[in-house]
Amino acid sequence: MGRAFEFRKARKMKRWSSMAKTFTRIGKDIVIAVKDGGSNPETNSKLRAIIQNAKSANMPKENIQRAIKNASEKNTENYKEIVLEGYGPHGIAVIIDCTTDNNNRTVANIRSYFNKFKGSLGTNGSVEYLFDKMCVFKIKKLEEIDDLELDLIDYGLEEIVIEEDTKDIIIYAGFDSFGDIQNQLEKKEIEIISSEIEKIPKNTINISEFQRTDFENFIQMCEEDDDVQKIHHNA
Repeated sequence: MGRAFEFRKARKMKRWSSMAKTFTRIGKDIVIAVKDGGSNPETNSKLRAIIQNAKSANMPKENIQRAIKNASEKNTENYKEIVLEGYGPHGIAVIIDCTTDNNNRTVANIRSYFNKFKGSLGTNGSVEYLFDKMCVFKIKKLEEIDDLELDLIDYGLEEIVIEEDTKDIIIYAGFDSFGDIQNQLEKKEIEIISSEIEKIPKNTINISEFQRTDFENFIQMCEEDDDVQKIHHNA
């Protein structure tokens, strides 16, 4: 059918594969949230935030409901969250958030990715000090943000950024402020597009084009691992 058809087919397959991985990772987040705080999003703020993220990722409603139902069953996998950190290729500090039902498998796999790209998996805290742990909220654009900014300062707000293209608003606050910021936005009936806990580097390092390609290959290998939820780095 020609090269154009094959190109479109390959692009669709890549997009579907990416969506499937995203849905799998959100499903694991739902399992942990439900087991920690119950299946009612009204009383489980963590689950409520994950559902918002799922909608933002275009995860179908029935998938979300099925994940919550499955998470409520006793035979659901006993997932645990673990954080692995070290130095990737070219001395880049990397923190990898994982969700796993087998710690030994996950640690062995992540260590092999570091080794393959001449990096080294470190111990807990070996690079964490290079990052600030923050909560990040994305909300729909507002006509006026001055009042919101003044209100949220009392609840740990550190910075507000307006995206150039969509005009959506990004709110940065301290890690411990997640619940307070979430509650204030909900009280004001402001639509939350997504909310995350991010590890933001205090300083970044410059790398060459060759090093960037090498590092991107390392990141891609890590992201293909089903146990990997999120990757933070200072490149």
